[in-house]
Amino acid sequence: MRLQRKRWLLRAWRKRRELRPVTSRTDKIKPGDILLFSTLRNEQLRLPYFLQYYRDMGVNHFLLVDNDSTDGSLEYLADQPDVSLWHTRHGYKRARFGVDWLNWLQMQHAHGHWSLVVDPDEFLIYPFCDTRSLRALTDWLDASSIKSFAAMLLDMYPKGPISAQTYRQGQDPIEIANWFDAGNYSIKRNKRFGNLWIQGGPRSRVFFANQPEKAPALNKIPLVKWDKRYTYVSSTHMLLPRGLNLVYDEWGGEKASGVLLHAKFMNTFPAKAQEELTRKQHYAASVEYKAYAETLQDDPDLWCKWSERYINWRQLEILGLMSKGNWA
Repeated sequence: MRLQRKRWLLRAWRKRRELRPVTSRTDKIKPGDILLFSTLRNEQLRLPYFLQYYRDMGVNHFLLVDNDSTDGSLEYLADQPDVSLWHTRHGYKRARFGVDWLNWLQMQHAHGHWSLVVDPDEFLIYPFCDTRSLRALTDWLDASSIKSFAAMLLDMYPKGPISAQTYRQGQDPIEIANWFDAGNYSIKRNKRFGNLWIQGGPRSRVFFANQPEKAPALNKIPLVKWDKRYTYVSSTHMLLPRGLNLVYDEWGGEKASGVLLHAKFMNTFPAKAQEELTRKQHYAASVEYKAYAETLQDDPDLWCKWSERYINWRQLEILGLMSKGNWA
């Protein structure tokens, strides 16, 4: 595992040449700042709410990679005073789906900082997030000597056809995609890396109904007290050293965890899925986007009689989808 970690770090160092700085404001990063990293393409519609959501939560600086957007995302982000931005035309797939680029940026800028890695359609929910800032969470994690924090990806969707409601720029997407599957999840342990592997939800139920074992993984470790020796292995599903993946079980109980509300399934998604299918830049020959494109032709309704309407983090804790652990 040590050799594997060095290999990924070396790969990230080599991939640094693919990144062109657009606006670098990293000199403004202060010791102790909470940093957010993300790779994106053509997300200009989502960006205003995404940035404001995490600013309000307590993120101090955004370090973003634009993968050759054509919708104005690059120009919009370049004007944001708390964003450092890099651009690349190189293949997302050949950068291990953006992991190499972000590993490099974290190696350079995140050492000693709490680092949050999320996509523009992912919104972190954690215990007491309605009354406590992200800083309160990271301070408690520091005091508890916990270096990584898990958050299950929870697919959100509207009631009715995906195309029925139009998302407006700046709008909270959970106003539209406010339903989720409360159950329907399978969990197993990855023996090699020690992390849990979670599948299920509407993507398994609808898009991969005949092959649920191919449904996307929902386990994430998005928040880490970063060290330049660390590396993500596969998206934010798992890291090395593998001790960072032990984010659920502890002696005498369970560790605190959160949820990433995943607002993918809105009226913008069919066009996005078709674009990504054409680009063929996703995992396993874009099998995920092939499944999306095929099902989306019928403008599906992902809602079912077992769907739950989202209320707050306490609801998710009661349902067993997250835990406050021993954070009182």
